[in-house]
Amino acid sequence: MGRERPAAGVVAGCCALLLLALAACTSDPVREAPARAPEASTPAPATTEPAVDFTVADPGPFEPPLLTADVLITSTDPIPRGVQRRIRGLKGVRAAMPMSMASLSSNGRTLSIASVDLDEYRHFTPMETASADEVWKRLAGGEVAVDPAVGRRLEEPRGFLTLGTQADAPEVHIGAYAPLSKRISAVVTRPRGEQIGMRGDNALLVSTGRLTPSVLTGRMQRILGDSASLQVLALEFDVDVDQTAVLAGTSAADAVGSFRYTAHPSGRITPEQGWVDANIRTEEVPLLGSVTCHKVMLVQLRAALSEVVRSGLADEIHPDEYAGCYFPRFIGYDPAKGLSLHSWGIAVDLNVPGNQRGTIGEMDRGVVAIFKKWGFAWGGDWNYTDPMHFELASIVRPG
Repeated sequence: MGRERPAAGVVAGCCALLLLALAACTSDPVREAPARAPEASTPAPATTEPAVDFTVADPGPFEPPLLTADVLITSTDPIPRGVQRRIRGLKGVRAAMPMSMASLSSNGRTLSIASVDLDEYRHFTPMETASADEVWKRLAGGEVAVDPAVGRRLEEPRGFLTLGTQADAPEVHIGAYAPLSKRISAVVTRPRGEQIGMRGDNALLVSTGRLTPSVLTGRMQRILGDSASLQVLALEFDVDVDQTAVLAGTSAADAVGSFRYTAHPSGRITPEQGWVDANIRTEEVPLLGSVTCHKVMLVQLRAALSEVVRSGLADEIHPDEYAGCYFPRFIGYDPAKGLSLHSWGIAVDLNVPGNQRGTIGEMDRGVVAIFKKWGFAWGGDWNYTDPMHFELASIVRPG
């Protein structure tokens, strides 16, 4: 097969775009591992081989819901549709998506690669990836998405991933480095999966929603028998035990307050309703429109954005690239990393696509100075930069 060019209409030349990792920031999004596109790739050599179309329909803008990837079921053979229906019909199973999975040797390493229906799989990925329309456009164009945790050492040649070890193994352009669901290193469309001989629908990705997956795994295994293996992907929590969130390291801590919360297998949390009712508000602010944040922060956010407008810098903030404020969860949906400041509603992510983690970013420094004046710390000052991220660091009130 040899090396293949990026699909026409998806990439201008061979340079890949910088893609969302939103999650990036404490919004996490990424907020913990940024989604990156590879550098310009080497042009593919001319070939007389007839072109094969590996493209599928572009899924377009993301539409909720976002699903948790809680259980992965794999088999050496296709999972019968009747078994799929029984798993899907279990009380507590929110969704179960069939896909193809295989281990793929590439450049000295073994990857877990999934061949998926883009419209379905998108809902099982982290928010920063699900909402990054460009990632899905590139996948639809026949390219491959790789989890950033894999690293870039697999690029051979630069910008391409070789799907296999055979002499004629296709070298497919890496359209995005974007966080995927656990146990999956790379994702391609179904036509790509067929190209490299993946077995159809030999895996199921299951979401148990708010229910701890281990409650259901015994019933799932009884349905599967010895024909398939089952892995729990979600972090297991005792959802009956409340935990306490106490903010420190900022002069705003007392004003923001503390709360008890319940953790969920998805990595999200539910703060006690009394604290939410007393502190979280949805209000209009300049440029961004309606936002949901902590009431203490709203005063300073409104003041900062008003000054941005008065200073003639309104065009430097892009409302359609705002990634939220109040979103209670662990950083990267991982309790080992602690609670995101978005759990208190005291952080905002602005101009996400051009301000990924680990980059200098494109945030106007005049805007940055105004936000700092109004008591915000900026992620662009961190050792591992997060230039989209502003968080409340001190209480400043309009004079």
